[in-house]
Amino acid sequence: MTDANPYASQPPKSFWRTAVAEPGLYRMVDLWQSAYSLPANARFATYGSCFAQHISRALQKRGLNWVNAEPAPGKASAELAARYNYGVYSSRTANIYTARALEVWVKLAEDPARCDAIEVWQDGDRYRDSLRPLIEPEGFASREETHAMLRATAQAFRRSVEDAEVFVFTMGLTEGFENARTGQPYALCPGTVAGHFDASSHAFCNYGFMEILTSMKEAIAGMRQINPRIRFLLTVSPVPLTATATDDHVLVATTYSKSVLRAVAGELANSDPDVDYFPSYEIISQPPSRGQFFEPNMRSVSPYGVSLVMEHFFRGLDLSLPALDRQPDPDAARRIQAEQEIAEEDLACEELLLEDENAN
Repeated sequence: MTDANPYASQPPKSFWRTAVAEPGLYRMVDLWQSAYSLPANARFATYGSCFAQHISRALQKRGLNWVNAEPAPGKASAELAARYNYGVYSSRTANIYTARALEVWVKLAEDPARCDAIEVWQDGDRYRDSLRPLIEPEGFASREETHAMLRATAQAFRRSVEDAEVFVFTMGLTEGFENARTGQPYALCPGTVAGHFDASSHAFCNYGFMEILTSMKEAIAGMRQINPRIRFLLTVSPVPLTATATDDHVLVATTYSKSVLRAVAGELANSDPDVDYFPSYEIISQPPSRGQFFEPNMRSVSPYGVSLVMEHFFRGLDLSLPALDRQPDPDAARRIQAEQEIAEEDLACEELLLEDENAN
């Protein structure tokens, strides 16, 4: 008598016909179940490529505890806060597109003094931070101010890691540019929307599997030094590349990038019980969607696609553990004082935003 083959005991979700073809896109179940249980009042820190912003917003909309370690100060208007990129991620890092950039942010959080070594780009009489060149619409007034603001965000990034039970990171790109001498990554290619390109100083990198895996492991290890209890939830952005600096067609380059990122995320989730993977990429980009969740430019994800992704996310999220006792927010007093000062002036001005940051 022979043993039954391994497929004989697999559940319906393991077969394409019963899991995908028959239920169809909107009736699929068991697409994702959190790999770990969380307390009912778990706090989430969110970072990554542009698609990660949808997760930040969805957590807040659902009333879950989204960590905002660098809030807009006082009574700044929503418009002004948005213009200065507050409330987008759990600190004001702007988009973090590559694993290499995440690794650098963790190192800055470990030692904010390292911020002084981050390259600053001069734009006329204004200055831009090469890790987040568009964080201030008009740039900063000096190199010193640029580095001071970066240190403030590095400290806020650290607070977000300290405060969170789950660090959510959306992996976006394999392609990026670095300083050819120091190896410091840039948020974008110098000379595109900021800075000036110099072929002798700026090196194109298309990070491979092992490079990305190493950077992610370094970043995770660094965050565990800050918060030993933190867990990680990885996603891969379904948004295609806007452009590629390789010789490949952009469709081929996109497929390569997303495949490598997905493989790294899978490797990390399979090898570490405190790392999980959520399939936002698969929901939007795979055959069942038939491309219907992309806008006419075939790149931007429509609100309907985002809604379906979030539906599966919250359906599979396990918040069944008892709520944790929370300590008072140590920064609450400073924020209250800032609100009072702004209320007295009845102003929402840019200088007050900067002053509040320098208070860090």
